[in-house]
Amino acid sequence: MPFDRAEFERKAQSIADNARELAALGWTPATSSNFSMRLGDGLVAVTVSGRDKGRLSVDDIMVVDLDNHPVATQQRPSAETALHTQIYRRFAKVGAILHTHSRTQSVASRLYATNGRVRFQGWELQKAITGFNTHESVLDLPVFPNTQDMSVLVDQIDAWLDSGKPLHGYLIDGHGIYAWGIDMAEARRHLEAFEFLLGCELDLRKLSS
Repeated sequence: MPFDRAEFERKAQSIADNARELAALGWTPATSSNFSMRLGDGLVAVTVSGRDKGRLSVDDIMVVDLDNHPVATQQRPSAETALHTQIYRRFAKVGAILHTHSRTQSVASRLYATNGRVRFQGWELQKAITGFNTHESVLDLPVFPNTQDMSVLVDQIDAWLDSGKPLHGYLIDGHGIYAWGIDMAEARRHLEAFEFLLGCELDLRKLSS
């Protein structure tokens, strides 16, 4: 194996365990969503395409390189693996990425698509996102147009980053959310914080209409 098997199994188990917990919350309907963790030497452990995220085991996790090529396997990764490897290339400290499709995330992605972002201000839980130390901060969660061509999405995200805008996660219109962190615990914290914040924003719009 061109990677440390023990490290892979440990991280694959972490992916499977967290995926089952997120599936239990209803955030991974059907076979949607995908999850990954960084391995050493420019490799990534990522969910195999089309698997039920509520029933994952280590056998449902595979390895790809940062160019999205499968490593030591004939299994096929998710078509969205390119969005994972992009983040690992752009952010050297990122160790885990979670992509889910909760109802809240999906509805918010449609509602805010025209704006191109969801802006959070004044919420205490903004401080759950690394780098934000006060509710008085401004936290933007971009919403990118959906497409089946992953290279187009990659280019849109690169353009956002290349313009100097901070990126802590993002929505895809009619799709779901990507959130990440230095490890699985931080990625989960960020994902759960965004879910809560999006739910609050949707409730405010509903109550004020």
